[in-house]
Amino acid sequence: MSTLSPTIELPDFTKPLPPREGDRIIQFREALREAMSEEMRRDDRIFLLGEEVAQYNGAYKISQGMLDEFGPKRIIDSPISENGFAGLAVGAAMYGLKPIIEFMSWSFSLVAADQILNNVPKMLYMSGGQWGCPVVFRGNDGAGGQLGSTHSWCVEGLYSNVPGMKIAIPSNPYDAKGLLKTAIREMDPVFFLESERMLGDKAHVPAEEYYIPFGQARLVREGDACTVVSFGRPVHFCVEAAEELAKEGIEVDVLDMRTIKPLDIDSIISSVKKTGRVVVVDQCWPFASVASEVVTQVCERCFDYLDHQPVRVNTDDVPTPYAKNLEAEYLPNKGKIVAAVKRTLD
Repeated sequence: MSTLSPTIELPDFTKPLPPREGDRIIQFREALREAMSEEMRRDDRIFLLGEEVAQYNGAYKISQGMLDEFGPKRIIDSPISENGFAGLAVGAAMYGLKPIIEFMSWSFSLVAADQILNNVPKMLYMSGGQWGCPVVFRGNDGAGGQLGSTHSWCVEGLYSNVPGMKIAIPSNPYDAKGLLKTAIREMDPVFFLESERMLGDKAHVPAEEYYIPFGQARLVREGDACTVVSFGRPVHFCVEAAEELAKEGIEVDVLDMRTIKPLDIDSIISSVKKTGRVVVVDQCWPFASVASEVVTQVCERCFDYLDHQPVRVNTDDVPTPYAKNLEAEYLPNKGKIVAAVKRTLD
Protein backbone atom coordinates (compact mmCIF):
# COMPACT_ATOMS: atom_id res chain seq x y z
CA MET A 1 0.00 0.00 0.00
CA SER A 2 1.29 3.44 -0.86
CA THR A 3 0.45 6.81 0.66
CA LEU A 4 1.71 8.82 -2.27
CA SER A 5 0.34 12.38 -2.29
CA PRO A 6 2.43 14.74 -4.44
CA THR A 7 2.00 18.47 -4.07
CA ILE A 8 2.79 19.15 -7.75
CA GLU A 9 1.37 17.63 -10.91
CA LEU A 10 3.39 14.57 -11.84
CA PRO A 11 4.96 14.55 -15.31
CA ASP A 12 4.84 11.49 -17.53
CA PHE A 13 7.62 9.52 -15.85
CA THR A 14 7.72 6.96 -18.65
CA LYS A 15 9.41 9.48 -20.97
CA PRO A 16 12.84 11.11 -20.73
CA LEU A 17 12.76 14.05 -18.34
CA PRO A 18 14.62 17.05 -19.76
CA PRO A 19 15.86 19.80 -17.42
CA ARG A 20 13.38 22.60 -16.82
CA GLU A 21 14.19 26.26 -16.42
CA GLY A 22 14.98 26.92 -12.77
CA ASP A 23 15.87 23.33 -11.87
CA ARG A 24 18.98 22.98 -9.73
CA ILE A 25 21.95 20.75 -10.46
CA ILE A 26 22.77 18.72 -7.35
CA GLN A 27 24.62 15.53 -6.46
CA PHE A 28 23.08 12.11 -6.01
CA ARG A 29 23.98 12.20 -2.27
CA GLU A 30 22.31 15.61 -1.92
CA ALA A 31 19.15 14.30 -3.57
CA LEU A 32 19.01 11.45 -1.03
CA ARG A 33 19.54 13.90 1.85
CA GLU A 34 16.77 16.17 0.60
CA ALA A 35 14.35 13.27 0.30
CA MET A 36 14.95 12.14 3.87
CA SER A 37 14.93 15.66 5.32
CA GLU A 38 11.70 16.67 3.58
CA GLU A 39 9.89 13.56 4.79
CA MET A 40 11.28 13.93 8.32
CA ARG A 41 9.98 17.51 8.51
CA ARG A 42 6.58 16.22 7.45
CA ASP A 43 6.38 13.26 9.81
CA ASP A 44 8.07 13.19 13.24
CA ARG A 45 7.76 9.38 13.41
CA ILE A 46 10.59 9.07 10.87
CA PHE A 47 14.15 8.62 12.12
CA LEU A 48 17.51 7.68 10.57
CA LEU A 49 19.67 5.01 12.19
CA GLY A 50 23.01 3.57 11.13
CA GLU A 51 26.77 3.56 11.53
CA GLU A 52 28.31 7.07 11.47
CA VAL A 53 25.11 8.76 10.24
CA ALA A 54 25.12 11.39 13.02
CA GLN A 55 28.38 12.72 14.49
CA TYR A 56 30.40 11.90 11.37
CA ASN A 57 27.70 13.23 8.99
CA GLY A 58 27.51 9.87 7.26
CA ALA A 59 30.27 7.65 5.90
CA TYR A 60 29.51 9.08 2.43
CA LYS A 61 28.21 12.45 3.71
CA ILE A 62 24.66 11.63 2.71
CA SER A 63 23.30 12.65 6.13
CA GLN A 64 25.53 15.74 6.41
CA GLY A 65 23.86 18.41 8.57
CA MET A 66 20.87 16.28 9.51
CA LEU A 67 21.97 15.83 13.13
CA ASP A 68 22.06 19.60 13.56
CA GLU A 69 18.50 19.94 12.25
CA PHE A 70 16.78 16.91 13.74
CA GLY A 71 18.82 16.14 16.85
CA PRO A 72 20.21 12.90 18.33
CA LYS A 73 16.79 11.30 18.93
CA ARG A 74 16.09 11.17 15.21
CA ILE A 75 19.59 10.93 13.67
CA ILE A 76 21.10 8.06 15.61
CA ASP A 77 24.57 6.53 15.48
CA SER A 78 24.47 2.78 15.95
CA PRO A 79 27.04 0.25 17.13
CA ILE A 80 28.74 -1.84 14.44
CA SER A 81 25.98 -4.45 14.62
CA GLU A 82 23.71 -4.65 11.58
CA ASN A 83 21.74 -7.52 13.08
CA GLY A 84 21.13 -5.46 16.20
CA PHE A 85 19.97 -2.21 14.65
CA ALA A 86 17.98 -3.98 11.92
CA GLY A 87 16.15 -5.78 14.72
CA LEU A 88 15.57 -2.48 16.49
CA ALA A 89 13.93 -1.23 13.29
CA VAL A 90 11.52 -4.18 13.31
CA GLY A 91 10.31 -3.35 16.82
CA ALA A 92 10.14 0.39 16.14
CA ALA A 93 8.10 -0.11 12.98
CA MET A 94 5.70 -2.48 14.70
CA TYR A 95 5.10 0.20 17.35
CA GLY A 96 4.21 2.79 14.72
CA LEU A 97 7.50 4.53 13.94
CA LYS A 98 9.02 4.85 10.44
CA PRO A 99 12.70 3.89 10.54
CA ILE A 100 15.20 4.59 7.77
CA ILE A 101 18.10 2.19 8.26
CA GLU A 102 21.38 2.93 6.53
CA PHE A 103 23.66 0.02 5.72
CA MET A 104 27.10 1.43 5.00
CA SER A 105 27.18 -1.33 2.38
CA TRP A 106 24.51 -3.84 1.44
CA SER A 107 27.29 -6.40 1.78
CA PHE A 108 26.96 -5.87 5.54
CA SER A 109 23.22 -6.57 5.38
CA LEU A 110 24.07 -10.25 5.11
CA VAL A 111 24.76 -10.41 8.84
CA ALA A 112 21.23 -9.03 9.41
CA ALA A 113 19.59 -11.51 7.04
CA ASP A 114 17.39 -13.08 9.73
CA GLN A 115 15.89 -9.69 10.60
CA ILE A 116 15.47 -8.26 7.10
CA LEU A 117 14.41 -11.46 5.33
CA ASN A 118 12.78 -13.59 8.02
CA ASN A 119 11.01 -10.90 10.04
CA VAL A 120 10.52 -7.64 8.11
CA PRO A 121 8.79 -8.92 4.92
CA LYS A 122 6.73 -11.57 6.72
CA MET A 123 5.34 -9.61 9.65
CA LEU A 124 2.22 -8.26 7.90
CA TYR A 125 1.32 -11.74 6.63
CA MET A 126 2.06 -13.55 9.87
CA SER A 127 0.07 -11.07 11.97
CA GLY A 128 -2.98 -11.44 9.75
CA GLY A 129 -2.66 -7.84 8.61
CA GLN A 130 -2.59 -6.40 12.15
CA TRP A 131 0.82 -4.76 11.79
CA GLY A 132 3.65 -4.59 9.31
CA CYS A 133 7.19 -3.28 9.15
CA PRO A 134 7.29 -0.08 7.04
CA VAL A 135 11.09 0.23 7.18
CA VAL A 136 13.32 1.70 4.48
CA PHE A 137 16.68 -0.05 4.33
CA ARG A 138 19.11 1.88 2.17
CA GLY A 139 22.82 1.94 1.38
CA ASN A 140 25.48 1.15 -1.20
CA ASP A 141 25.05 -1.90 -3.42
CA GLY A 142 27.43 -3.52 -5.87
CA ALA A 143 31.07 -2.99 -6.72
CA GLY A 144 32.13 0.29 -5.14
CA GLY A 145 35.59 0.46 -6.68
CA GLN A 146 38.30 -1.94 -5.50
CA LEU A 147 36.50 -3.04 -2.35
CA GLY A 148 37.15 -6.74 -2.89
CA SER A 149 34.84 -9.72 -3.00
CA THR A 150 33.23 -9.48 0.44
CA HIS A 151 32.39 -5.76 0.18
CA SER A 152 31.00 -5.72 -3.37
CA TRP A 153 27.78 -7.71 -3.13
CA CYS A 154 24.91 -7.01 -5.53
CA VAL A 155 22.06 -8.22 -3.36
CA GLU A 156 19.08 -7.60 -5.63
CA GLY A 157 19.25 -11.04 -7.26
CA LEU A 158 19.37 -12.68 -3.83
CA TYR A 159 16.79 -10.54 -2.01
CA SER A 160 14.25 -10.18 -4.83
CA ASN A 161 13.40 -13.85 -4.36
CA VAL A 162 11.70 -13.02 -1.03
CA PRO A 163 8.03 -11.87 -1.13
CA GLY A 164 6.77 -9.06 1.05
CA MET A 165 9.09 -6.17 0.25
CA LYS A 166 9.72 -3.69 -2.55
CA ILE A 167 13.11 -2.97 -4.15
CA ALA A 168 14.07 0.37 -5.72
CA ILE A 169 17.35 0.93 -7.58
CA PRO A 170 17.74 4.50 -8.93
CA SER A 171 20.22 5.41 -11.67
CA ASN A 172 20.33 9.21 -11.30
CA PRO A 173 19.78 12.00 -8.73
CA TYR A 174 16.30 12.93 -10.02
CA ASP A 175 15.01 9.40 -9.59
CA ALA A 176 16.92 8.93 -6.33
CA LYS A 177 15.01 11.73 -4.63
CA GLY A 178 11.59 10.90 -6.07
CA LEU A 179 11.87 7.18 -5.41
CA LEU A 180 13.24 7.59 -1.88
CA LYS A 181 10.38 9.92 -0.92
CA THR A 182 7.94 7.32 -2.23
CA ALA A 183 9.79 4.59 -0.32
CA ILE A 184 9.53 6.48 2.97
CA ARG A 185 5.76 6.87 2.53
CA GLU A 186 5.26 3.18 1.71
CA MET A 187 3.54 0.96 4.26
CA ASP A 188 5.50 -2.02 2.91
CA PRO A 189 9.22 -2.46 3.69
CA VAL A 190 11.49 -1.11 0.97
CA PHE A 191 15.05 -2.07 0.08
CA PHE A 192 16.62 1.00 -1.51
CA LEU A 193 19.83 0.17 -3.35
CA GLU A 194 22.27 2.96 -4.17
CA SER A 195 25.75 2.90 -5.73
CA GLU A 196 28.84 4.40 -4.14
CA ARG A 197 30.14 5.05 -7.65
CA MET A 198 27.20 7.37 -8.42
CA LEU A 199 26.97 9.43 -5.21
CA GLY A 200 28.88 12.32 -6.79
CA ASP A 201 26.86 12.25 -10.03
CA LYS A 202 25.03 15.49 -10.73
CA ALA A 203 21.68 16.13 -12.45
CA HIS A 204 18.74 18.50 -12.45
CA VAL A 205 16.42 18.04 -9.48
CA PRO A 206 13.33 20.25 -8.99
CA ALA A 207 13.19 22.29 -5.78
CA GLU A 208 9.47 21.60 -5.34
CA GLU A 209 8.16 18.37 -3.86
CA TYR A 210 7.67 15.38 -6.17
CA TYR A 211 7.35 11.62 -5.94
CA ILE A 212 8.07 8.90 -8.47
CA PRO A 213 5.66 5.94 -8.32
CA PHE A 214 7.06 2.43 -8.00
CA GLY A 215 6.66 0.01 -10.89
CA GLN A 216 6.99 2.58 -13.67
CA ALA A 217 9.99 2.31 -15.98
CA ARG A 218 11.60 5.27 -17.73
CA LEU A 219 12.34 5.29 -21.46
CA VAL A 220 15.88 6.68 -21.51
CA ARG A 221 16.50 6.37 -25.24
CA GLU A 222 14.23 5.36 -28.11
CA GLY A 223 14.91 3.06 -31.05
CA ASP A 224 13.49 0.11 -32.95
CA ALA A 225 16.42 -2.31 -33.39
CA CYS A 226 16.48 -3.87 -29.92
CA THR A 227 15.16 -3.39 -26.39
CA VAL A 228 17.88 -2.90 -23.77
CA VAL A 229 16.61 -3.28 -20.19
CA SER A 230 18.56 -2.33 -17.06
CA PHE A 231 18.42 -0.60 -13.66
CA GLY A 232 20.81 1.26 -11.37
CA ARG A 233 24.39 2.01 -12.37
CA PRO A 234 24.42 -0.28 -15.46
CA VAL A 235 21.88 2.06 -17.10
CA HIS A 236 24.83 4.37 -17.74
CA PHE A 237 26.70 1.55 -19.49
CA CYS A 238 23.61 0.93 -21.64
CA VAL A 239 23.46 4.58 -22.69
CA GLU A 240 27.16 4.47 -23.63
CA ALA A 241 26.51 1.34 -25.69
CA ALA A 242 23.45 2.90 -27.35
CA GLU A 243 25.51 5.93 -28.39
CA GLU A 244 28.19 3.65 -29.83
CA LEU A 245 25.60 1.60 -31.74
CA ALA A 246 23.96 4.77 -33.08
CA LYS A 247 27.21 5.57 -34.92
CA GLU A 248 26.51 2.45 -36.98
CA GLY A 249 22.86 3.34 -37.54
CA ILE A 250 21.55 0.96 -34.85
CA GLU A 251 19.02 2.70 -32.61
CA VAL A 252 17.81 0.88 -29.49
CA ASP A 253 15.22 1.36 -26.77
CA VAL A 254 16.90 1.76 -23.38
CA LEU A 255 14.56 1.12 -20.45
CA ASP A 256 15.51 2.07 -16.88
CA MET A 257 13.35 -0.13 -14.65
CA ARG A 258 13.82 2.01 -11.47
CA THR A 259 12.23 -0.69 -9.33
CA ILE A 260 12.52 -4.45 -9.73
CA LYS A 261 9.77 -5.22 -7.20
CA PRO A 262 7.35 -4.19 -8.53
CA LEU A 263 8.73 -4.79 -12.03
CA ASP A 264 7.21 -2.84 -14.92
CA ILE A 265 7.06 -5.86 -17.20
CA ASP A 266 4.32 -4.22 -19.30
CA SER A 267 6.72 -1.53 -20.54
CA ILE A 268 9.29 -4.19 -21.41
CA ILE A 269 6.72 -6.25 -23.32
CA SER A 270 5.48 -3.19 -25.19
CA SER A 271 9.02 -2.36 -26.30
CA VAL A 272 9.86 -5.95 -27.28
CA LYS A 273 6.74 -6.15 -29.42
CA LYS A 274 8.13 -3.15 -31.31
CA THR A 275 11.77 -4.27 -31.61
CA GLY A 276 11.53 -8.07 -31.62
CA ARG A 277 14.74 -8.33 -29.60
CA VAL A 278 15.80 -7.87 -25.99
CA VAL A 279 19.05 -7.56 -24.07
CA VAL A 280 18.87 -7.43 -20.25
CA VAL A 281 21.82 -5.82 -18.47
CA ASP A 282 22.17 -6.72 -14.79
CA GLN A 283 25.09 -6.29 -12.38
CA CYS A 284 24.10 -9.45 -10.46
CA TRP A 285 25.73 -12.81 -11.12
CA PRO A 286 23.97 -14.62 -14.00
CA PHE A 287 22.49 -17.69 -12.30
CA ALA A 288 18.98 -16.95 -10.92
CA SER A 289 19.51 -13.21 -11.43
CA VAL A 290 17.00 -10.40 -12.02
CA ALA A 291 17.93 -10.69 -15.71
CA SER A 292 16.91 -14.35 -15.62
CA GLU A 293 13.48 -13.39 -14.29
CA VAL A 294 13.00 -10.65 -16.91
CA VAL A 295 13.94 -13.04 -19.72
CA THR A 296 11.56 -15.68 -18.34
CA GLN A 297 8.63 -13.25 -18.23
CA VAL A 298 9.40 -11.97 -21.73
CA CYS A 299 9.37 -15.54 -23.06
CA GLU A 300 6.14 -16.32 -21.20
CA ARG A 301 4.31 -13.21 -22.38
CA CYS A 302 5.56 -12.35 -25.88
CA PHE A 303 7.51 -15.30 -27.24
CA ASP A 304 5.86 -15.04 -30.66
CA TYR A 305 7.14 -11.48 -31.07
CA LEU A 306 10.81 -12.41 -30.60
CA ASP A 307 13.05 -12.49 -33.68
CA HIS A 308 16.03 -13.69 -31.65
CA GLN A 309 16.46 -15.40 -28.30
CA PRO A 310 16.82 -12.97 -25.36
CA VAL A 311 20.39 -12.19 -24.31
CA ARG A 312 21.65 -11.40 -20.80
CA VAL A 313 24.66 -9.31 -19.86
CA ASN A 314 25.62 -9.97 -16.24
CA THR A 315 28.74 -9.72 -14.16
CA ASP A 316 31.06 -12.68 -14.69
CA ASP A 317 30.24 -15.69 -12.52
CA VAL A 318 33.25 -15.25 -10.22
CA PRO A 319 33.88 -13.40 -6.93
CA THR A 320 34.41 -9.68 -7.46
CA PRO A 321 38.09 -9.01 -8.29
CA TYR A 322 40.04 -6.36 -6.38
CA ALA A 323 42.29 -5.19 -9.26
CA LYS A 324 40.81 -2.14 -11.00
CA ASN A 325 41.18 -3.50 -14.54
CA LEU A 326 39.75 -6.89 -13.59
CA GLU A 327 36.79 -5.32 -11.78
CA ALA A 328 35.94 -3.25 -14.87
CA GLU A 329 36.09 -6.35 -17.05
CA TYR A 330 34.03 -8.37 -14.57
CA LEU A 331 31.13 -5.86 -14.63
CA PRO A 332 28.71 -5.24 -17.49
CA ASN A 333 30.29 -2.63 -19.75
CA LYS A 334 29.81 -0.85 -23.05
CA GLY A 335 31.69 -3.44 -25.07
CA LYS A 336 29.73 -6.39 -23.70
CA ILE A 337 26.40 -4.63 -24.30
CA VAL A 338 27.29 -3.60 -27.87
CA ALA A 339 28.29 -7.20 -28.62
CA ALA A 340 25.06 -8.53 -27.10
CA VAL A 341 22.87 -6.21 -29.18
CA LYS A 342 24.76 -7.13 -32.37
CA ARG A 343 24.31 -10.79 -31.50
CA THR A 344 20.52 -10.34 -31.50
CA LEU A 345 20.85 -8.67 -34.93
CA ASP A 346 22.99 -11.54 -36.29
